[in-house]
Amino acid sequence: MTSFRIILALGCVAFGASLAPASATNILDEWDSVKAPPAPKIEDVTVDAKTTALLILDFNAPICVPATNARCSAAADNAKKLLDAARAKGAMVVYTTGGGGKPDSIAEILKPAAGDPVIPGVSDKFYGTDLEKVLADKGIKTVIATGVAANGAVLFTATAAVRRNLGVVVPIDAASSPTQYAEQLTAWQLANSPGQVGKIKITLASKITFQ
Repeated sequence: MTSFRIILALGCVAFGASLAPASATNILDEWDSVKAPPAPKIEDVTVDAKTTALLILDFNAPICVPATNARCSAAADNAKKLLDAARAKGAMVVYTTGGGGKPDSIAEILKPAAGDPVIPGVSDKFYGTDLEKVLADKGIKTVIATGVAANGAVLFTATAAVRRNLGVVVPIDAASSPTQYAEQLTAWQLANSPGQVGKIKITLASKITFQ
């Protein structure tokens, strides 16, 4: 091979290398450089009390002890406002327990009334339970998901409700996790998860009206 051909060949290799994609990175490598996206839009929501169920998810010890857990205490206070509003309008209220909790371990300010369903289960409260039937039997078309943890019971139950063609409302200030990041992740995921964009209304407890 002549010197000219050798130089030409090396030039082609160098040019091809310049077009090759940079080494792929992963989210762990990029972790510290990630910037949080804009917060989801908060909506004013009006629900029909006759066809809406308020879900009080896992506000029980040992998962939630309001007296010693500030984030859970704040979420329980906001859930209590919704509970009072729901009861005033005769809306259905459904409780769940998690983490080994029992009905009598539910936070004092959110205690079930006689006749309220109390359903034990894993993070997705539809999985392996009769929640779907309980709601269907009462003609429920919309659920309001409050609870602990935001990134557990609230996230997975709300997503499962969408798959069952229920309207879903999540007052994010009535959904607690041990950390701010877990609550932020939940709000973003509920608003942006593929297949459910626009199907879950993200709001605050004070912006929900029962009629």
